[in-house]
Amino acid sequence: MHARMFRFAFPLLITALTLTCFAPAPASSAPPNILFIAVDDLNDWIGVLGGHPQVKTPHLDRLARRGMVFRRAYCAAPACNPSRTALMTGRRPSRTGIYHNPQPWRPVLKEAVTLSQHFMNNGYTALGGGKIYHGSFNDPASWDHYENAPPSPKPAPAVLKDPKSRSGGIVWGELDVPDSDMSDYKIVSWAIDELKRKHDKPLFLACGIYRPHMPWQVPRKYYDLYPAGKVVLPEVPKDDLEDVPPAGQRVAKPQGDHATMLETGNWRRAVQAYLASITFADAQVGRLLDALDESGRRTNTVIVLWGDHGWHLGEKEHWRKFALWEEATRTPLIVVAPGVTDEAQVCETPVDLLNVYPTLVDLCGLPARQDLDGVSLRPLLENPKTAWERPALTTHGRNNHALRTARWRFIQYADGSRELYDHDADPMEWRNVAGDPGNAEVMAGLTAFLPTDNVPDAPTRQQRRRARQDAGAP
Repeated sequence: MHARMFRFAFPLLITALTLTCFAPAPASSAPPNILFIAVDDLNDWIGVLGGHPQVKTPHLDRLARRGMVFRRAYCAAPACNPSRTALMTGRRPSRTGIYHNPQPWRPVLKEAVTLSQHFMNNGYTALGGGKIYHGSFNDPASWDHYENAPPSPKPAPAVLKDPKSRSGGIVWGELDVPDSDMSDYKIVSWAIDELKRKHDKPLFLACGIYRPHMPWQVPRKYYDLYPAGKVVLPEVPKDDLEDVPPAGQRVAKPQGDHATMLETGNWRRAVQAYLASITFADAQVGRLLDALDESGRRTNTVIVLWGDHGWHLGEKEHWRKFALWEEATRTPLIVVAPGVTDEAQVCETPVDLLNVYPTLVDLCGLPARQDLDGVSLRPLLENPKTAWERPALTTHGRNNHALRTARWRFIQYADGSRELYDHDADPMEWRNVAGDPGNAEVMAGLTAFLPTDNVPDAPTRQQRRRARQDAGAP
């Protein structure tokens, strides 16, 4: 049985093993705190999502048992900057023009009130650290204080030059250092200190964990958990791209990273490195959960853990994110809301991360905002069987969108070409059935959920600089 098949069997096993559901903790009269955990480039390779049969994520699984895991959560965009901008502003890329990583968002969204700003405006202290926004696009106005992440150590020069530690732009390597030398460890230590500290106001604490973002360079002990020769690879049919339209094939770039991975013989080593990086990140989540429990705030803290997008490791002959298929768009979303969520709850309804902002506002009783594109997930948190008519929507570049329902993935590219996958019959998305006449009605119904307005691309930083120079500005 290959890795992706575990996506559907393993969560049922977890649910079966967790037979006892405890009543939710009584809600406190004080406003709840928020522990907001972002994990970079984490796909569904965690235990409770069953994305890979060998992955070890005991702490993410422990967190999921405390509340609700959304088994079908999807990013707003399969790239760091547009995904994080959308979640933090509550506005979709098709509305903002922030479609790609090089586009600064604040110059375009001058009046936007971000998620943490809204909490600050309503009596909270908002602290952030690590990676919440992309790169240098952090937003000082969104925080009372922001803790920048220090650099992590690099492997020895010999390791960096080792042809077994990279394949083109995909880079990894074992580090002979303790966890405490790593950037993520230090950021989590900062967050732990804030949990220990007394605060005069309710706390919105955001902690951004960078791994498993590349380079996949983590302490050697995490690599040792996954011997390279025994690593299970994703199953990739040789003809997987034959029924994909040219627009999708250009996204996949099979002659790029994937061809290089095959030429170098490093596929298993790369998967090993990604798994090792996930388990390192999982250990940091565990430290945060332990600190929250020790702080005495557990029964009055809403926890939200999310990943900004998924990651391909050869599926569709594609690597990285930057695509509209399941692997690039599916991401972990776990919510623990004392007094609202029961323990060990699983929601199968497809949702997207635009709903995180209004959900937290709702859970904390803050004034609702009318400028958000998502809606509160509270009905699903209270009852995961609640009817939900909104497909999850992901956008990658202007006029390129994917919709995900419980059964279907529908992709429409800017040139009008389409893909349709029936997850009931084809959970691996190996057969594009958009051309089947019997599916025309399905696609027509899904098309109604696509954005009708797709604003032009926001300028990149380089374009802004060039425009200032042309205007004679310094």
